[in-house]
Order: sequence, then structure tokens, then C-alpha cells
Amino acid sequence: MRTLLHQIITQRNWQYPTFRGRFEKAARELAEIEGVPHLATLAPSERTYERWYLGETKPVPDARRILAHLFDRPVDELLAPPGPHPLPVTAHAQRTPPDENLALGAASGAPHSTTTYEMGRQAAMAANRALRFAVTAESTSVGAETLDHIRDEVTRIAAAYPRVALHDILADLIEIQDLVFRLLESDRPTPAQAVDLHLWASMTSGMLAKASHDLSDPKSAMTQARAAYVCADQAGHNGMRAWVRGLQSLIAYWAGRPDDAATYAARGAALLAAPSGTVAVWLAAQEARAHAVLGDADGVRTALLQATDARDATVRDDLDAIGGILTFPRPRQAYYTAEARVLLGDTTRDTERAAEEAVHAYATAPADEWAFGDQAGAHTNLALARIARSDLDGAADAVGPVLDLPPAQHNHGVMVSAQRVHAALSTGPLRNAAQTKDLRAELELFTATPTPALPR
Repeated sequence: MRTLLHQIITQRNWQYPTFRGRFEKAARELAEIEGVPHLATLAPSERTYERWYLGETKPVPDARRILAHLFDRPVDELLAPPGPHPLPVTAHAQRTPPDENLALGAASGAPHSTTTYEMGRQAAMAANRALRFAVTAESTSVGAETLDHIRDEVTRIAAAYPRVALHDILADLIEIQDLVFRLLESDRPTPAQAVDLHLWASMTSGMLAKASHDLSDPKSAMTQARAAYVCADQAGHNGMRAWVRGLQSLIAYWAGRPDDAATYAARGAALLAAPSGTVAVWLAAQEARAHAVLGDADGVRTALLQATDARDATVRDDLDAIGGILTFPRPRQAYYTAEARVLLGDTTRDTERAAEEAVHAYATAPADEWAFGDQAGAHTNLALARIARSDLDGAADAVGPVLDLPPAQHNHGVMVSAQRVHAALSTGPLRNAAQTKDLRAELELFTATPTPALPR
């Protein structure tokens, strides 16, 4: 399909090197405007560039925002077929469309100096100082403003976690956990407040467990997860207890301990009574992945059926209401289902179709269900399915968007998924093909750069 993006690029006579240079410049500008440093590291490969302008795939949300900034048009318009009238060839404007969710100053056309990001940091530090004063001022009790702040921050971070690089939220997450712990260690909360604080402590500790996991530190991840379970227990919240068991299962799964992963998932499921929130779907789908690594085909089939049944019986609970990392949307279920089938060694066309459906689910997912890590996993599973069917061109196409991820998004799960593709390319009759060697080299370069915890 010929897109408007293709038409504009053709009119401007941009080859890939020119496009990449303009894209990188726009990415740096948008990083400064939005105060989001990792945007400045984004740059598409030539293969991804071609897929964009031919309309074969949709860019990830960060790249969509940069394209909109670069061409001064909504990205859905850029990726659609061009209209009947030719476009004028114009230079890149400095204005970003107001529907691209920028900061208020950017959307209103306010000027942006080179100190915008530093000013934002100073303002955030001042806000944190004001909060510390307010918490101290409420010296004999925990006030409503403090509790509202904690609830809002936990909700914001949980919603953002799957969609942003870790360094964008880690400092805030650590700070809010520390605040909750300090309040719980004081004599100030009422019994009702203590219940809420323990629940928020469980959520923050759970997210920090995921952060340690993303940074390839399973020991610290399990330590935070155990604290999260104790806090969920103190809050008397079965859904949160089950969610933490799912988190422990995930940590064990990516640490190469599938037996433990299956056990944790089953223990979490045993805590729930029907009807439940989407945590029940997660636990069953996670158990299916663990059984797949163990080569247990019956266990995979049973767990996937349980996940389907749990989805049909799901009732939205308070964790689903927060969303983000605390919920299990349909695109993520499609990704887990495909991964279980791929890792079980099912080389049928049906498995490849399941992997394609997972990729499509993330390409079309609403913003509140999108997750860069899970989307990367969906693409690597599709690559594995195609390698199993000796389709090297299809595998390279599938893994291309993963190779385009900036270093800030090279978390542990993404890296292990990429390593699985590398391992699949290192065995079998295709291992000595020139294209195989080239793709292995790209994967080796990619996996040599793990995610940094904080911007340098």
C-alpha cells in the first residue's frame, strides 16, 4: 500500500540516510520538548523505514510521536493512502500537532530553550520538597492530601510501567515506596489507612521487583516480591496476593526456572475464587509458558484452556481499574499463547498464525493496553515460528522492530527473547546461510547493550 509518508518522502527525494538524519533530529527536539530523554535515542533501521512508508507495519508509539513531529501531521494520516491532490514540498515545521499529547507549553506553541529539560527537573525537585514538607506538617496523623498523592502516584506509575523506559519512572517509584514504608513504620496511620498503605506498599514493591527483574537481577526481584506478598497479606487483598504470585512466576520463568514458574502460577490461582479479575487469566497463561519450556504439551493445553475460561468469566476488579502493569489485557494474552506454542516446538502453520495474531494485536492495541516489552516478545515469537518453517526473510522482517528498540528498552525479557532467536539461528540447516549470519550479527550487537537503569 502506498502511504502519504511514502509520497512525502518521494517528493522530497529522501533516501534512507537523509530520512534517518531528519528523524534523529526530530527525536532530539521532541525529547527536549517533552522532557523524555530516551526519545532522543530512537532511530529506525533501513528495513523498518521501508516497512513504514510501504504501510506494512505501524511504528511503536514513541516513533509515531516523532514522525508526527517531523512531518507536522497526525501519524494516522501519514500511514494512510495519500489523497487525490499532490502535496506541496515543505520544510519541517517546528510545531507539533496538538493531538500528540505533548506538554501544555509545547501544544500551545510556547518557545523551548535548551534548558527546558533542566527546568523541568528543578520543578519536579521543588514539588518533591513541598511534598516532604506537607507529610512532615501532618505530624500526628496521615492526612488526606498525603494519601491522595500516594494513590495518584501509584496509579500513574503502574499505568506507565509497560509503556516507558525504566529510567523514566524508577526514581519516582523508589521515592513513593520509601514514603509508604516510612508512614507504615510510624504510629500515625489509622487501621483503615494502614490497610490502604499496605496495599500500596505491595504495589510499589511489586513494581520494584519487576524493575530488578528488568535489570537482570532476579535475586533482588524475588526479595522485593516477597515484601510485596507480605504487604498484600497485611492488606488482606487476595487479588494482590495472586498478582504477586504471578510476578514471582514471571521472574522464575525468565530466570530459567520453569518448574518454579509453574508452581508459583498454580499457587496464585489457588488464591482466587470465581469470578476474578484478569490476574486469573495471567496466572493460567503464565503457567502455560512454564509448561512449554518443560515440554509438557498436556500442561500447556490445559493451562491455555484455563486462560480462555478465565477470560470469559473475568469481572473487572480494582487492579484492572488501575491498569498498566496490574492488568492482563487481550494483546498480552495473545502474546503468551503464541509463546507457549512456539516454545513447545509446534511448527505448524497454526502456530505461526497465532504469533502473527499477537503481533497484530499489539500493532492495533489502544494506548492503555500497549507494552513495548510484550510487543517485542510477540515479534521474536513470530521470528522463531518462521525460522522453524525455514522462512529467513519472514524471520528478519519479524525481528526488525525489536532490533530498532533503543538501549533504554533493552530489558531482561527483551534480551532473552532476542537470544532465543539467535539460538534458533545457530542450529539447523539454515545456520550457515549468509542471511542467517548477518541476522545473528545484528542480534549479537543488540544483546550486547542491556538497559541502563538511569539516563547517562
